[in-house]
Amino acid sequence: MDAFEHQTYRNLFEESGKTRQEVEERLHRIWDTFFYGSEQERIYHPVGSDMGYLEDTGNHDVRTEGMSYGMMICVQMDQKEEFDRIWKWAYTYMWQKSGENEGYFAWSCGLDGHKNAEGAAPDGEEFFAMALFFASHRWGDGEGIYRYSEHAKAILRAALHKGENGRPGQPMWNRQNKLVLFVPGIHFTDPSYHLPHFYELFALWADEEDRPFFKEAAAASRNYLKAACHPVTGMNAEYAEFDGSPMSRKLPWSDERHDWFYSDAYRTVANIGLDYAWFGIDQGQAAAASRLQKFLGDREDPYQIYELDGVCLGKAALHPVGMMAATAQGALAVIGRSKDRAEIQTAWQWIEKLWEQPLRQGERRYYDNCLYFFAFLALSGNYRIW
Repeated sequence: MDAFEHQTYRNLFEESGKTRQEVEERLHRIWDTFFYGSEQERIYHPVGSDMGYLEDTGNHDVRTEGMSYGMMICVQMDQKEEFDRIWKWAYTYMWQKSGENEGYFAWSCGLDGHKNAEGAAPDGEEFFAMALFFASHRWGDGEGIYRYSEHAKAILRAALHKGENGRPGQPMWNRQNKLVLFVPGIHFTDPSYHLPHFYELFALWADEEDRPFFKEAAAASRNYLKAACHPVTGMNAEYAEFDGSPMSRKLPWSDERHDWFYSDAYRTVANIGLDYAWFGIDQGQAAAASRLQKFLGDREDPYQIYELDGVCLGKAALHPVGMMAATAQGALAVIGRSKDRAEIQTAWQWIEKLWEQPLRQGERRYYDNCLYFFAFLALSGNYRIW
């Protein structure tokens, strides 16, 4: 697979025997439920005549993660009104005009728009920038905040150059090793933040002076993902050191563990799959997808919490649907590259699992259904470069 070069996107659901009409109808039902379903289904909430937000239903706040995910979903679905509403809410309430985090977005806000935190989360910034570039290319730039491409460049400019020339704050990338950070200025990373397929495109569309950096960052992240994913299980830690080993140091703001295969970590295999589908580059990271699919597929009840070596801790995963969906999305890196019949067969089984799985309902649906929506877009050939 190399969609960037060939501009072709495989519909793996159709290849598995579903009709194109069935796939399209299912995709639009997912959209309707995710954005406009019942109070136990929807995540999106319009505000006034021109804004809207996506709620983290488990924490009852608005996060840059979810807002940027929502924008990406909208541009992929060609839904400009919802895209513009989400972007205006984010820019109005989350974007920071001054201080240490000038140019960044506050990672968490209340449903009324007040900032719960001043800090920024790089995964949100990455998705904001990519969604804005795609919006610019698909719909064209407008005026003010709807000059999508200019805002995308500004986000990346801040993420790389904070702290330079007397500018306050810290950058979101380590400029020496080219790895994205968990939060600005900290000395470890989150493997699920590594999006080499985005960096390849930033290397074409960001400020010209920053393009070589992003090209190098794409290669650095693929090498990093190879190091961070376990050689047998394919699992990675939520947070990890720069050498890929699990980050087990105590954090000043949390007593929780982050060195295991848990919520954030599920996204990594999905990113590996989409990266391979878009660019077809394997620096050793792609094998993690088949390893994870085999490891989890061999278990009667796979949706548990694990150590990276596969030791099951006997606790159910908080986000089982998200875990399943992201693992299924990894099929893009298996079917696209593997010559092993057993690996390919297992990948098709994961695709069928996603097809058979409905969206999650209830309080914890937000994260699960975001990953579900992305996986369905990707596996149906509708997660595209614009």
